[in-house]
Amino acid sequence: MSRIVDSLCEHAYSNLNFPMTSSNLDITVTIKLFAVYQEALGMTEVSYQFPANTPVKAVLDRLTQDRPHLAQWREVTRFGINLEFVDADRIMLDRDEVVLIPPVSGG
Repeated sequence: MSRIVDSLCEHAYSNLNFPMTSSNLDITVTIKLFAVYQEALGMTEVSYQFPANTPVKAVLDRLTQDRPHLAQWREVTRFGINLEFVDADRIMLDRDEVVLIPPVSGG
């Protein structure tokens, strides 16, 4: 029985017209930028690709890797996914909209 199932799965995958590699498991997220992040990147949003099962804190890791001066905001930045505040360990899904919210002031 298991050979039949294996054969059916192999046949199904072979008809997908693309290899089953880790790149097929990447997710793309849109990052909305505010305040210091928007100023540092000079834009209001960017899109990044990450491996599946990546926590939202990886967005900030990537930004601070590219722009080390942003690391000072790491401990005070909050995260949002799809209009909801989330913990830094929340796993992102494909096509999520991520928001980095540093402290802001104004009047």
